[in-house]
Amino acid sequence: MSGPAQPWQPGEAPVDADARRHAPATLRNREPILAVLRDHLPASGTVLEIASGSGEHAVWFADQLPDLVWQPSDPDPAALASINAWRSDVMHGSVLPPLLLDASAPAADWPLNGADAILCCNMTHIAPWQATVGLMAGAGRLLSAGAPLILYGPFLEAGIETAPSNLEFDQSLKARNPEWGLRQTQDVDRLARANGLDRAARLAMPANNIVLLYRKSPG
Repeated sequence: MSGPAQPWQPGEAPVDADARRHAPATLRNREPILAVLRDHLPASGTVLEIASGSGEHAVWFADQLPDLVWQPSDPDPAALASINAWRSDVMHGSVLPPLLLDASAPAADWPLNGADAILCCNMTHIAPWQATVGLMAGAGRLLSAGAPLILYGPFLEAGIETAPSNLEFDQSLKARNPEWGLRQTQDVDRLARANGLDRAARLAMPANNIVLLYRKSPG
């Protein structure tokens, strides 16, 4: 493939023959996220990425963490085409073909039966709440005891002042879709507990984002 990948927003259809899409935030946040992954992912196994978007994270993280197999997924056909194009472009054997997976679907309908870790970046606020409900149910079903679920993005936190930029972002999301918006961490924690997951860490990240790390409870 030649030329730069085109800037893209979820839901947009490809406008040219090159299916690759570029999400500018991936270049800004991939290093800080990678540092978290190095500390908290298992040494080997399969990482299921929920809402992989353009696929840039998948191919780059797979390159940086060669002992892991990356399973990207997304509900958007344009995203699946972009992920496949990036896979083809880099010829990276540890990135599996992407799965058509809607996080809000019942966990029993997800197209796989297990994962050694789950990563979800920037989905909870750009999707209906039901996607987060489904994500937690899916993680509870697929992960074994001690395995991590890693969420990255902006959240609202009780007792912690929200950055003005995040409040503006929240309002802009709700203006685009009333079902979108920044989620309260206590609501996410409650869902996690209901599905056998315990919060293990809250990690501050650049640009007023955080990582919420959960692990599957034993038993």
